Amino acid sequence: MDNKEIEQSRKKRISVLEDLGKGVYQQIEKGENPYLTLPVRGLSNVKYDTESRMITLGSGLSRRYFLNVGHVRKFIQTMAMAAVSRELIKNDKHTSLRSAFYQVRRTIPGTKIDVVDDQIETNKAIEDLELITDLTREQLNINANKNGAVAGEVTVEDRGDIIDWSKMGSGGWAVPSNVEDIIFKKVDAKFVIYMEKATIWDRLNEDKAWKKLHCVIIASQGQATRGIRRLLQRLSREHNLPVYVLTDGDIWGVYIYSAIKFGSIALAHVSDKLSLPEAKFMGLTMEDIDKYELRRHLIKFKDVDIARIKQIKNYEWFKNNKKWMEELSKMEKLGAKVELDAFTAKGLSFMTETYLPEKLKDKDFLD
Repeated sequence: MDNKEIEQSRKKRISVLEDLGKGVYQQIEKGENPYLTLPVRGLSNVKYDTESRMITLGSGLSRRYFLNVGHVRKFIQTMAMAAVSRELIKNDKHTSLRSAFYQVRRTIPGTKIDVVDDQIETNKAIEDLELITDLTREQLNINANKNGAVAGEVTVEDRGDIIDWSKMGSGGWAVPSNVEDIIFKKVDAKFVIYMEKATIWDRLNEDKAWKKLHCVIIASQGQATRGIRRLLQRLSREHNLPVYVLTDGDIWGVYIYSAIKFGSIALAHVSDKLSLPEAKFMGLTMEDIDKYELRRHLIKFKDVDIARIKQIKNYEWFKNNKKWMEELSKMEKLGAKVELDAFTAKGLSFMTETYLPEKLKDKDFLD
């Protein structure tokens, strides 16, 4: 996106929110019971789309009425959050999830009832607003805490500041929760590696793996944040960079990969903006354990790990994939995991100098 596109996006988002308010006003003018229409978020309305390879919402819709004792508070909370978002976008300001809670926390005139009592309510109102407007939380100018780091030969413009990801020192550039308005000025990389562990990122960054392998390295801590998932998608879609997911050899690493690639049930309504069906798994596999002589580093699974494997084997996007079913069955049979950190027993830079180059050369990925 360039500055012109950013401004066009800003005006469009304001228009969407104003149209929402106008729609409710027109319902009142007609003497109708005002209502909001939004997709059903229940599990019954979530499906896996085999064509797009994403977890998406179905066509089920529901209405939330103002003159309904069970709906009125949520109706008001959603409209209050829409008003806050409109002002934020109009004034080119951003706020945090916590600050958004305080911005709508007030007593309804003529009553002793507060619009919201807890941040959980505003968080849900924001999610409802995403469903109604087809705008993400970030496009509503509401941000979560930043979490993650990136390095590589990439230069971006972020709200007027020029940032070179190759010159950010040992900590890298802290990935913000909102990357919508970042402008890519230069992208000199062949691919992107996302890793689940900050400690692994620190090792690769110190080795300058991003320079040696000509790539971008990104990490959070565990599950990828929305900001990181969106950044991965933008790098892939806008700059044609393959994305590889690097995780431990356990079921939780598989789930992290799954959420990046296919999306998640909780965020099915924004899969098109966060999911990356093109992503490939380059984490530790069961074959790697023997190939790199890692058996002495095995950590026995707990009951919760075994239960999770059985659950994931039933996910539609895995159970129809022969290679993944074989991998999960081997993992279940082994009954143990290996962490990426085990490679340090072979040398601190073993991952940079041997493991990753071999994975890339052999195209040893799971899709």
